[in-house]
Order: sequence, then structure tokens, then C-alpha cells
Amino acid sequence: MHMADALLSPVVGGTFWAVSAGMIGWSARKISNETDGSKTVLMGVLGAFVFAAQMINFTIPGTGSSGHLGGGLLLAVLLGPWRAFVTMASVLVVQALFFADGGLLALGCNIFNMAFFPAFVALPIVYRTIAGNSTSKARISTGSIAASMAGLLMGAISVVLQTTLSGISDLPFGTFALFMLPIHLIIGIVEGLVTWGVLSFVAKTEPAMLSGSARPSVARLATTALFVAALATGGVLSWFASSNPDGLEWSVANTSGKRELPAPTEKAHTVLADAQQRLALLPGYDFRTPIAASTGTVAPDSPVNPGTSLSGLLGSLTVLFLAGSTGALLRKHNAQASRS
Repeated sequence: MHMADALLSPVVGGTFWAVSAGMIGWSARKISNETDGSKTVLMGVLGAFVFAAQMINFTIPGTGSSGHLGGGLLLAVLLGPWRAFVTMASVLVVQALFFADGGLLALGCNIFNMAFFPAFVALPIVYRTIAGNSTSKARISTGSIAASMAGLLMGAISVVLQTTLSGISDLPFGTFALFMLPIHLIIGIVEGLVTWGVLSFVAKTEPAMLSGSARPSVARLATTALFVAALATGGVLSWFASSNPDGLEWSVANTSGKRELPAPTEKAHTVLADAQQRLALLPGYDFRTPIAASTGTVAPDSPVNPGTSLSGLLGSLTVLFLAGSTGALLRKHNAQASRS
């Protein structure tokens, strides 16, 4: 559900840049006031896992569309809302800057849509009401699916509202919402099942993590498993991602009747598009010049894609460093404030 700049006006994009920046600052302040720094390493590892998981688009049968995990609820359950928001922001910043996934103007909207609703609405109102801090399979499964659906649907309607407020694309609100909501309901169910699977593993191996009481040494098994899963997902499983347009692209195409919206010609759009093109090391999670054409090392019918593997590994490690170092800096700030 990564928005492109073509859907947004500079005013709406800039407004949500300010909102998301304010939320990051607020979250950072809350984290720096926490006395428990045991989740610092987990911020980096979970961020890497979510980055890799978002690379895998799964086909939605009968629609010609695909979906990918958001990961916001998983982050929120295991990290709490403040750390989840900062971690998701780290994932989306790396995606936009280095892989041209989501527009730079749209970055504030993407952070708000994919981090705010799962962390600050779906977690406390839906997941905690159903599952609480329980390790019960039934409560975790019901809470995961219901909260994931709620978070995805709220994010989807937010995309529709932001697009409508921008007024630069010919996408009528009602028709756009009619396509966006059902497809993201399906994606939300799949995300809920995956979230349930990960949380069930955590409940079996490190149940204290679900109540926020696990220390770094206690949670080592689950943290290591998630890190290995991140590398395997980004490095190998990403080869098998669906090539169908994602839920947002599919909804835009069906609403507008066009496969792709024309790029806006306003200066803000062109400047940011040029900057993103220059910054992106592996745009679209692949080499700028396809390696297969120059080396002949990849068979035409082979799923193996070195560019995708490199993107998955580099992106996961970059998010690991960015989210983890952010958590460490905030923890250090807290320690220094406590001594002063």
C-alpha cells in the first residue's frame, strides 16, 4: 500500500510529512523516557524482517492483483506502539530512498497509513481487547486477524481520502473506495494469519515477549530466528513474489481505466522524482541494468534474481542498522538524562 507521488498534491504530501515527523519525534521522546531498553535489538531485527516480508507480493486469486504484508501490527505487539512507529518509519525511509518503493512526496503519507493505524488504533482497541497479553492460541489468532484487517482497512480508506483531498488525479472517491476496501480486506486476512503464525512461535519459544517482560538474553532464540527469517525471506523467498500489481495499483487501474497515472508536472513532483532517481541504488529491488542481459548467468525460466537477493539482504541489514541504532541512541539518551 505504498502510495506514489502521482496521487498527491504538494500540500497534502507536505502536511503528512509534518504529521509523520511530529509522530516520530513524539515516539522518540516516549522511547527515551522508558527505563527498559531490552527491545532495542529487537527493533532492528523486526524492522529487517518486516522489510524483507514486504518484498513478497502474494497473488490474490481471481482478481489479477497481489498483496504484501504491512507488518505494522506485528511490530506493535512485540515492540509497543512507540517503537513500532519508529521502526516502520525506518523501513519505509529505506524503501523510498534506496529502492524507489513509494514516492518521496508520499513518504509522510505512507508512514502515517502503515504505522499509525496498526500501532495506535488497531493494537490498543482491537488486539489488546481480544488477546490482551495472553498466549492463548484462540485469542492470539482472533486478535491478530481482526486487528490486521482493521489496520489495513483504515490505511486503505486513508489513502482514498488523501488522494481525494489532493485532487490531482481523476479518481472518484466512491469508486476508488469500492475497489480499495475489499482487496485490502483480503490482504488484511492474510496479514493476520502471518502475524498469528509469528506470534504463536513467540508464544511457544519466548512467551514473556508478548507481555513485554523478556530480557535480551531471554529473548535470544526468537530474535535469532527472526533475523535468520529476514535474511532468508529477502535473499531467497523474494524471488517468488507475484508480478501482479499490488492492491493499490490494481485499485487505481480499475478506477481510472489506466494502467499507470501520468506523472504530475509540478516542480515539487519533478524535483523529488529526480532526487529519488539519483538516490536509489537498486530501484524496484533490481539492478539498473539487468544483470542477466550482461552476464547470461540467469536462465530465462529461473526465478533466481541476483538483484532481488542483493536488495533483500542490503535492505534488511540497512533497516537493522537504522532501527537498531535509533533505539540504541534513544536508550543512551535516557541513561544520560537519568545520571544528570
